[in-house]
Amino acid sequence: MVKLIQWLILPLLLTAGTACRAADTAHRAVSLVLHWDHQAQFAGYYMALDKGFYADAGLDVTIVRGGPDGTPCEDVGRGRATFCTTMLSTALEKRDGGMPLVLLAQVVNRSNFEVVAWRRPGGENGPEIRTPADLNGRRATIWPGDFRPPYEAFLEAQDVRPEVLPQYYTLSLFLHHGVDACSAMRYNEYHWLLQHGVREEDLVVFPLCDFGVPLPEDGIYTLESTWESDPALCRAFAKASLKGWEYARDHREEALDAVMRRVTEANLPTNRPHMSWMLNEILASTFPAENAGWRFGRLSPEAFQASCNMLLRHDAIKTAPDYTNFAKGALDDDVEP
Repeated sequence: MVKLIQWLILPLLLTAGTACRAADTAHRAVSLVLHWDHQAQFAGYYMALDKGFYADAGLDVTIVRGGPDGTPCEDVGRGRATFCTTMLSTALEKRDGGMPLVLLAQVVNRSNFEVVAWRRPGGENGPEIRTPADLNGRRATIWPGDFRPPYEAFLEAQDVRPEVLPQYYTLSLFLHHGVDACSAMRYNEYHWLLQHGVREEDLVVFPLCDFGVPLPEDGIYTLESTWESDPALCRAFAKASLKGWEYARDHREEALDAVMRRVTEANLPTNRPHMSWMLNEILASTFPAENAGWRFGRLSPEAFQASCNMLLRHDAIKTAPDYTNFAKGALDDDVEP
């Protein structure tokens, strides 16, 4: 009798197993390459993965860390990855160079670029830096490459001409008073200075967005051919990613746990207080305050055009793409993610 029952049940078990395997294989395998090392800047993607939002959308997502030697746009361009994160200015430069990237969602809409200066570079009895004009003739470090045009636009708008030196991956020259000002991200380098013993009252900060350079930052990108061949895939990935960002906003300690797990596994030199600061600043740049003038996940035509104009003026790009060809509208305007 037992044998008979086993033989009767076996086909049902086999059928159920086949159905489960079919459900598993129905998930589309895709990859997301980040444009920097694991950190709170990318918390929303971690939460979309960890909480199953990607899986719910039918996606089997692998998140690949970037870093100083990372090439996320090139990885997408050469077919090694499906999606990447990068700065708007970087994507526009890559597209101008022949890589047909398209924007799926604009995640970070408020610029975090800053110029940080010593309030009294010469000591307590020296002259005080109060305005951008006080940087005239002073030594300052500015990031090269993709990050340089926003600072050039800031200096041009303020009619300021400091002695500019290249800044790479360290603030040591500024920290040791080798220069009077430096480039910084509000969510990263500025807080790094505070954690290394610099007092807020000894610094003066010029956020570029307050001085005529409101450049949107991180977005989700893919190739134009990927969008054209499978817009449903692109929409699903973008919406699940933004759902992850909403979850990170509403569950910050859980999001920090996910961040710290990844930085620990990757043996990256950071700490939870710094990641907490970064997460709060990134979220403030991702979710608009009242009357902010921008929408969660969207790039406005006005911000797009202003960014193109800035890059054209400083020879970072030769031509600007059409907005509708670049921002593909992966998110329907009548559906809030």
